[in-house]
Amino acid sequence: MYCWLIIAVLTFLLLISIGALLLLHWDIRKMTNQLEGIIENFGTNELVRTNTQSKSLKHFIKKINQLIYSYKQDQQYKEKREQDLKQEITNISHDLRTPLTSMKGFSELLTDPSLNEEQRKEFLAIVQKKIDNLTMMVDVFYELSQIGLMDHPLVMERQLVDQSVAETLLMFYDDFEQKQLKVHVEEVSVSPIMADRKATNRIIINIIQNALRYAKSYFTINLVEEENYIRLKAINDVEAFNRTELSHIFDRTFTMDTSRTGGQLGLGLHIVQQLMNKQGGTVTADVVNDEFIIEVCFKKWNCNKMTDF
Repeated sequence: MYCWLIIAVLTFLLLISIGALLLLHWDIRKMTNQLEGIIENFGTNELVRTNTQSKSLKHFIKKINQLIYSYKQDQQYKEKREQDLKQEITNISHDLRTPLTSMKGFSELLTDPSLNEEQRKEFLAIVQKKIDNLTMMVDVFYELSQIGLMDHPLVMERQLVDQSVAETLLMFYDDFEQKQLKVHVEEVSVSPIMADRKATNRIIINIIQNALRYAKSYFTINLVEEENYIRLKAINDVEAFNRTELSHIFDRTFTMDTSRTGGQLGLGLHIVQQLMNKQGGTVTADVVNDEFIIEVCFKKWNCNKMTDF
């Protein structure tokens, strides 16, 4: 009697085990079909789904989905980088072609025997300015490549940012005069900052050059001392600005000059952001009442968080 009972129980358990194995096999087959579909249509957001009660299998599927998600994120990032690279190549080609075409035209004019000495000097000066612009472009591209590769680690040291701002503004005095821009500077003394000297000078230069490129009539720059930071705030008036573009203001390929007729690069503020990030500071941009406002925050020399650098 007991023997038949044991056999019945074992048979029942065997049937349950076989049923569980068949269900597991069906689940695995179903998930395999899902994986094949995901591989064939990898551009979709599909993930593997299952109704299995097996904790081990659920954990396994979770890891597979994490792998799929990570790989898709990777692919999307690579695709975006490729698109950005194509856009950069297009921009660079245009930026280089514009002054080169102009130089070629003036060079041909210089061969005209009817030119007097004054005209010849004028055309030579224009060609020289175009060469200077090309040199500046190449320098910017080289600088950007160095920032990306981190070939030159920053040297954090005590720096007088108010002095750097004043000296840099003097460098661009003639440019502001030529553009007929009114410049207002609030002359205040602030505490030293902890920053890389070359990087900080480049940040200030790029902010000023951005104002020279887009300001309509005026440019204001001031320094504000806070508890742990020195805030540099630059303001200039601009033409009608589409606020939807504001989120792209620090992109490598962004330029407000959509026609690009001036042969100007859209890399200046991107470099500012990269250098500020490397120094542990912050940079923000906004447009309020047709005024473009950019603010950068440098850590003070005596800041308790200096070790964050």
